[in-house]
Amino acid sequence: MGEEAPEYLLDNFDEFSLLKGNQTSNIVGKKIYVVGGCEDGEDNSLSIKIFDSSTREWLIPTVLGVKPTPCKLHSAVPVNEDRILVLKSNTATDDCLWFLEVDTRFVKEQKKILGTEVVAWSKGVQGTGPKPVVISGPSGVGKGTLISKLMKEFPSTFGFSVSHTTRAPREKEVHGVHYYFTERSKMENDIREGKFLESASVHGNLYGTSIEAVEAVTDSGKRCILDIDVQGARSVRTSSLEAIFIFICPPSFEELEKRLRARGTETEEQVQKRLRNARAELDQGKSAGLFDHVLVNDDLERCCEELKTQTYNTIKLEHYIIHNA
Repeated sequence: MGEEAPEYLLDNFDEFSLLKGNQTSNIVGKKIYVVGGCEDGEDNSLSIKIFDSSTREWLIPTVLGVKPTPCKLHSAVPVNEDRILVLKSNTATDDCLWFLEVDTRFVKEQKKILGTEVVAWSKGVQGTGPKPVVISGPSGVGKGTLISKLMKEFPSTFGFSVSHTTRAPREKEVHGVHYYFTERSKMENDIREGKFLESASVHGNLYGTSIEAVEAVTDSGKRCILDIDVQGARSVRTSSLEAIFIFICPPSFEELEKRLRARGTETEEQVQKRLRNARAELDQGKSAGLFDHVLVNDDLERCCEELKTQTYNTIKLEHYIIHNA
C-alpha cells in the first residue's frame, strides 16, 4: 500500500486487541488484521487490511464470503488462532455476530488456488444454532425419500436449503421453492467471491449451494439439510461450514441397478451413465475423513431410523455442551 503502519499498532504489537475510532486491530501470528473504516469513525464499512510485521508491509486481501453491512461501532477478538470474532453494535440479533476467517482450512485452500492473501467472512449463529446435515449418495439410493420422511416427521426441526441454478425453470417450478433461478454471470461472480459452499456444472448449467441459503434455514432455528453429490460434499468439508456428513449407500451395486431400472424414467444410455457415476461415488464415499456416518439403505424404515438416530444424537450432544459449558 505504500503507507506507514500507525504508531499505535507498532507500539502495542504485543497487545491482544486495540480499538481506535471504528477500527479494531488484532494480532494473529505475525500479522495485524485491521477491521473497519477510518480512525475518526466516519467510515462505517468493515473493510479489511493486513500489516505483515515480518516484512513491515501492508496487504490488501481478497475478501470472500457474504460481507457484513456497515455499522457505527464494532468490537473484535481472535479465536483459536485462525479466526477473529467480530461483534457489531446496535444491530439486529441475527446480524451482530460474525467471524473473519484468517487461517482456517478454507482460507488456506483459497490462498493456494488464488495465489494471494485471503480472508473470509462467515456469519455466526446466536444461541443453539444447529449444525447442518450434508447427505450424499448415488442416484437411486433413496436419499430423497429418506429426507422427505425425516422432514415430514419433524417439520419444525429440519429445513431444506434451496439450491441455485442457471437453467430455466420447468413447468410448475417456483423460484425460491424448487430453486433460486439466476443469471449465469451473477452466479459465476458470486462463486468467485466465495458466496457458495459448493457448485458444479451439469449439462451446461451451473448448480450450487449458497452460504446465504444455508444461513436462512439455520437462522430460523432449524437444522439445515443439504442433498448434494460426493464432490459437493468434499467442497463443503473444506469450506468454513461445520456440518454432519452422512453417506447413504445401497446394500449392493446390483440392487442399485435394479432400483434405477425400476423407475422406468430413463433411457438405457442414461441408466448406464448413472451407474458409472454411482460406482465412482461409492468409491469416493469410502474416502477417509470425508463422511462421519455411512448408512446402508437395505430397508427404508430401518435406514430412516438410523438417520434419525445420527442427527438426533448430535442435537442432544450440542444441547448438552451448550447448557453445560
